[in-house]
Amino acid sequence: MSAIDPITFAVIKSGLDTIVDDMAYAVMRTARSPIVRDVLDYSVTLCDAQGRILSQAKTVALHLGAVPDAMEVIIDRFSADLFPGDVIVLNDPYDGGMHLPDIFMFKPIFSGDRLLGFAVVIAHHCDMGGRVPGSNASDSTEIYQEGLRIAPMKLYERGKPNLTLFKIIEKNVRLPDLVLGDLDAQYATCNIGERELLGLFARYGDALAPYFDSLIDYGETLTRKAIADWPDGDYHFTDYIDGDGFSTEPIPITCKITVAGDHLFVDFAGTSPQVKGAINATLSFAKSATYLTIRCALGHDVPNNAGVYRCITVTAPKGSILNPRMPAPVAARALTGYRVVDTVMGALAQIAPARLMAAGEGGNTVVAIGGYHGEDHKPFVLVDMINGAWGGRSDKDGIEGITNPSQNMSNLPVETIEARYPLLIEEYALRPDSGGAGRYRGGLGLVRQYQLLAQTAVLQLRADRHEHPPYGLFGGKPAASSANLIDTGAGWTPLPAKVTLEIFKGTHIRHEQAGGGGWGDPAQRDRAALITDLRNGKISAQSARHDYGVDL
Repeated sequence: MSAIDPITFAVIKSGLDTIVDDMAYAVMRTARSPIVRDVLDYSVTLCDAQGRILSQAKTVALHLGAVPDAMEVIIDRFSADLFPGDVIVLNDPYDGGMHLPDIFMFKPIFSGDRLLGFAVVIAHHCDMGGRVPGSNASDSTEIYQEGLRIAPMKLYERGKPNLTLFKIIEKNVRLPDLVLGDLDAQYATCNIGERELLGLFARYGDALAPYFDSLIDYGETLTRKAIADWPDGDYHFTDYIDGDGFSTEPIPITCKITVAGDHLFVDFAGTSPQVKGAINATLSFAKSATYLTIRCALGHDVPNNAGVYRCITVTAPKGSILNPRMPAPVAARALTGYRVVDTVMGALAQIAPARLMAAGEGGNTVVAIGGYHGEDHKPFVLVDMINGAWGGRSDKDGIEGITNPSQNMSNLPVETIEARYPLLIEEYALRPDSGGAGRYRGGLGLVRQYQLLAQTAVLQLRADRHEHPPYGLFGGKPAASSANLIDTGAGWTPLPAKVTLEIFKGTHIRHEQAGGGGWGDPAQRDRAALITDLRNGKISAQSARHDYGVDL
């Protein structure tokens, strides 16, 4: 093999990064459903012929770390049966997937008969059938209730569509136009990845593969260098989920991070057994949440590729909430992934305190409202993911109105909701006094209040941090807890954190999101920052006195 030229190396790396960015924009511009087009709940990546991630776009990080396990399934199942024009899809959590709304799409990329790699696009679809609109309920009790399961199979074979599979999908979802339209967006994006990777191959030919190897090795080298600078030892942290919707018993997520030279071992022994409700998470998803959190503690120059994963070993007991047995339900598994992020972050804060922030809002809250509306009985499914606040950091306050660090998503605009759904948004605002006090204050959570205009609908709320607020670090205080409220005409009544129920025209639904935890001793907060917060309505005079000991 010829020597690796550093300039060519940088050009190829930048070329791959550009390809995945172009793919990410293509999904956003061609998708049909608001959850993909506006909320940005999708991910794209390029893998080499061995299924190793080469580059990933700045899309949903919680998806991307699960790609290696999905690629293992694809290569194992189809290695002798891949041809130009093939496209493979899957969504089965027990066969390479994560939860049913997330459909993985893989397109093998060939130059002649030679396999060069794979274009991969994951999209959260607005509905996959099952017992409730949106296929996201936290109160399902087995996977069979959650919707259509797609084993790894070809959606296109040598360029020809699998009309049988398309028809099965069409007949099992509530919004086939949107679901099939988003599948078309995934397919078009895979074709863009194929075209651009072939262009790179046309330029560099057989020299490309050694550069791919070197790029992955480079990711590993930088990751190992960073880990080697951390003090060896065991670091423990436990955080909690409020309950699974059936029981209010706290659900512990426990991790031990072992730093051993230039390798990390992350063990979730002591974590809760799998639960009745649908917040169980596949091991691939737990790995993904762990990888992305550790990646947050690394330098910006570390490329997001398979080399990072080589340095991290993640284990979770079989039968636990992070590695469940069939047929455990997993539809609302994202909530558990967020708590994995918070738990790993809490342990990492003991290792690299300047690089980690206090707990954020607990992950986005999902408010799903679905039913039928109008004289034509037209189906509608809103899946609103409310992104809220970061915790305080070692040198800055937490940010508010922003995606959780484990995602790269957006809040759905009020105008989009009111234009597309029989709903009125009565309030959308920051929640004063919700950020944890600290030298650096946690970000404020959001408030979103809805009124139903249709005659009836099914409401699903998937929230958390009611009983276990986001933690602060290094003397910082916890954030305010979250709250769900309903008003059917007799005044506001509290709702559980996780609930599915039928609602009727005129019902008001209100979610008050938790804020982010504080970082550092509140007594050290700059007085000018407190005055600014008071003027901006982020804290009250009462909070200044009670939390900071200052009269303003």
